[in-house]
Amino acid sequence: MVDPERLELSTSCMSYRHSNQVELWVPRLKYNESKLEVKKRKNSLQICVFIARYIKIVKMKKLLKDTNAFKDPINELGWKDSNFKDYEDQRDYLKKNNGIKDLKTLYPEEIEKAKRVFDQEGFVVIKNALKKKELEKLKKGCEEVIREILALDKERVGNRGSHRYSFGSSSISGHLMHRPEWAMLLDLPTVTPILKAIFDSSEYIARGGGGDFCLPGATEYQHLHSDMGDRSEFSGITFGSFRDDRGKLTVRDLPCPYVCCNFLMVDFTKINGPTRQIPGTQNNLDKIPKIHEEPEWMKLSTVCPAPAGSVLIRDVRAWHGGTPNLSKEVRAIPNAEFFAPWYREPMPISMPREIYDNLSAHGKNIARYIVCDSNETVKTGYSL
Repeated sequence: MVDPERLELSTSCMSYRHSNQVELWVPRLKYNESKLEVKKRKNSLQICVFIARYIKIVKMKKLLKDTNAFKDPINELGWKDSNFKDYEDQRDYLKKNNGIKDLKTLYPEEIEKAKRVFDQEGFVVIKNALKKKELEKLKKGCEEVIREILALDKERVGNRGSHRYSFGSSSISGHLMHRPEWAMLLDLPTVTPILKAIFDSSEYIARGGGGDFCLPGATEYQHLHSDMGDRSEFSGITFGSFRDDRGKLTVRDLPCPYVCCNFLMVDFTKINGPTRQIPGTQNNLDKIPKIHEEPEWMKLSTVCPAPAGSVLIRDVRAWHGGTPNLSKEVRAIPNAEFFAPWYREPMPISMPREIYDNLSAHGKNIARYIVCDSNETVKTGYSL
């Protein structure tokens, strides 16, 4: 039996919280990069997914299909188990108080300043990261994927809480790199120079990409969390990558090993579920507070206002979490994820060869660990 307390401290877990407040922790399995190990990894992954589905069948109500997900306007697909009008007081409170005071938003050409802010705060916001056509392309791709996912979930149970979804965890491959809209994010002229500065190298590695979205009616806060931790073993499964057996160092003592770039499809406002980031926590060794333990300022420490087309570049060790979307619009933040040149964790094969062949030279170099062989295919589709 998997111990959720043990896994909550791990880097490589996926949390599934549903409206009935049952929370499961599903491990992402480790594997090496050799062909032999990849085959073993695939078998293990299938077993892992089977176990996860078995638990969900036992613990959670069956999800209902929703054919209207392909018909209704995208912004009318939320507010399924609550009423917009019932949250007027909370909306007013957030409009008055939400947002990081003096939030710094920079331009793509401010590379060194972006690195300094990132190193200090654990994240940085870069506006105009996407050109108009790139933003339109990515928004269209997001809408198509969102409709595919919501068609599986009429009651909007979600896989990150009610009305809240992970793109990657909903994808059979674990990523969205089979879609050109996501692959486009691996090498943008507005972002790549900043990543090279953060990693102090051009030889960083693409892990993949996914992101998340929350629908109107996502009324709960997501718990603060970090996306990685020290390596640990449990029931024969390895979680995480770095561990100092002397007990002198943790992953939080290292230079930044893992960066996530979330792209804003709509303006981050005070009421549409902006991500909250707790500044400077990427190296913090304190225990992350549970929701009922959080001081109010942490719940209001959101990355807003920030315009559509911006990118939130974050050190995944920094504490962060989702916030209520009390608006009437879907808030989506697709992402691309990158490892430092010296860091590795499992990277599932998620990119078809035909997508890879259309990448830039730099894009091909950093995506070389996630592309399938020419005689292989990436299994795609969505599942909750």
